[in-house]
Amino acid sequence: MKLALVLAVCLLTFVCISECKDLIIGATFNNRLIWQHKVEYNAIPLKKRVKEEFYADPGQKTIKGIIARDMDHTRATSTVTAGGVGFSYVNLRFKSERGSALNYRVEVYV
Repeated sequence: MKLALVLAVCLLTFVCISECKDLIIGATFNNRLIWQHKVEYNAIPLKKRVKEEFYADPGQKTIKGIIARDMDHTRATSTVTAGGVGFSYVNLRFKSERGSALNYRVEVYV
């Protein structure tokens, strides 16, 4: 009975993690949130929407963590195209599903 329950919980956790399209890089625990931004882009039927966001720290502090959360839980993707953890800047690229909007919340920690 316990083994079946543990297997069910592990399977459910795996399914939730594999469906998630959030971007989490580096460590955010015990680090200071320095920048928070909402990325939104309206949908156009039958087209994928692509948007780029750039952040550079004016104090040249090293980025320790980045979180980009998909607020609509779609299959949109987010990737780091330049900089990121270990740098003082980051360039993020967001790409929506075909015919869907983008709605992300981005957080940068130093």
